[in-house]
Formats: sequence, structure tokens, C-alpha cells
Amino acid sequence: MEANKKWLAIPEEHRKKLIANVFCRSCMDAVTITDFIITDHPMGVMLEGKCKNCGSKVVRVVEMDE
Repeated sequence: MEANKKWLAIPEEHRKKLIANVFCRSCMDAVTITDFIITDHPMGVMLEGKCKNCGSKVVRVVEMDE
């Protein structure tokens, strides 16, 4: 729950940009993350999901000031 609160505290436009800019090691490019879950991370929150293009697992850590 705490991770979701942190995520929702980010303005919607910024969240959209973060979702659309995740690095995929299979595609070797920035991609959109899909089917993601939000978890706590020591630096902020972490998005864990799939690459929209190839379906590989992708992860994005969003650093946040506490």
C-alpha cells in the first residue's frame, strides 16, 4: 500500500512518462512497461512488469525524496 501511495503522489503526466521510458535488455531500447506491479524500494518505488514490444521482464526504479 505504501508503494502505491508514493506512486500516486507523482503527477499523472510524470507517471505516464516514466511508464513509457523503461529500458528493455532484449530490445536494447526504451519501451513502455505493461502489466506492472508497484513495490517499495529503498530509493523510492519499483515498477516490475513486461516490455510492451517483446514481453520480456522489465524493471524501473523511480527514485523519490522521502
